[in-house]
Amino acid sequence: MNKKTVRDIQVAGWQTLVRVDFNVPIREGKVKDDTRIRASLPTIQYLIDQGAMIALCSHLGRPKGVDPVFSLAPVAAHLGGVLKRPVRFASDCVGPEAENAVAELKPGEVALLENTRFHPEEEKNDPAFAQRLAMLAKIYVDDAFGSAHRAHASTEGVAHYLPAVAGFLMEEEIEYLDRAANNPDHPYVVILGGAKISDKIGVIRNLLRKADRVLIGGGMANTFFSAKGYKTGDSLVEPESVPEARKLLEEAKDQLVLPEDAVIADGARAEAARREVPVGDVPDGWRILDIGPRTVRRYSEALQGTRLVVWNGPMGMFEVAPFAKGTEALARAVANCGATTIVGGGDSVAAIAQFGLTDKITHISTGGGASLEFLEGRILPGVAVLQDR
Repeated sequence: MNKKTVRDIQVAGWQTLVRVDFNVPIREGKVKDDTRIRASLPTIQYLIDQGAMIALCSHLGRPKGVDPVFSLAPVAAHLGGVLKRPVRFASDCVGPEAENAVAELKPGEVALLENTRFHPEEEKNDPAFAQRLAMLAKIYVDDAFGSAHRAHASTEGVAHYLPAVAGFLMEEEIEYLDRAANNPDHPYVVILGGAKISDKIGVIRNLLRKADRVLIGGGMANTFFSAKGYKTGDSLVEPESVPEARKLLEEAKDQLVLPEDAVIADGARAEAARREVPVGDVPDGWRILDIGPRTVRRYSEALQGTRLVVWNGPMGMFEVAPFAKGTEALARAVANCGATTIVGGGDSVAAIAQFGLTDKITHISTGGGASLEFLEGRILPGVAVLQDR
């Protein structure tokens, strides 16, 4: 971690613009899951304790212009309850409303600005809009790792006009993911699942150069099966990715491990008929929806004695109880393997929470696309623009 953090600068008495990731689910005007809010609490509390005047900014959803459905007002109310102090809400993120809200802050006080994506200039990384954001503060702190792969005005542009440093969440994400991508302990096992292979080909290729084993599961395994000439029935396969999957199998040899057996069903329903079969024996009209028990045993054994495990993507359709066994068994094996464990991706994180294992994982990444791009070896705009130590 060679980027400056809030520890490296003086913030007392300064207006500080903090980019957070408060893109949280809201229903009936209430925050339903505040995981992302709580992830930035250490940074916010540190700035409060240091006597900074704190202006938080974030996006929420994908609004087309100003839309009350995507207002951050409920988030401000929820954050106030979590912090046990008032959080001022500004009805815009730039202009008079925002400027007045920030100007009235006293040391240790917090304001949340309205959704940055209410302005189309945000996603265009418009320099004039970035400058308007920068006018609100003297310091910029980026604590939104989940948006660090996007070169938007509030994640990259504003850092060209203010001293820019990382928050504690950003620091933690970079430290753990850098270890996985560039400086891993061995034995090192990567587990990749989820529906599609197309968005993970670069990750697989990069991590095959770093890991001792890459274990594949979920719908993405079907494209590898197709590349091997196996019958996959009605399973999800990405035909356009089959040639790349075949090439990866040839390059990786035994380093890339595929499931041996699978739970198949005649529909993606809890009440569907299902059975366990070898992976090359899926009849027409049936689809693979989970890894089978032999694969669970093999993958669990592969985790024994490891020093580092990275997991992104479930092993099957874990949201439907009959097809959750593989993901749950592997989640428990990861949680109990004794290694440093890093879990990323929304579905994997949801599965870990569903099975009550969150506290047993070393690091839960808040960045889905950002963590994948980091593991692929890409430079993240929101990280690159921060000041070096």
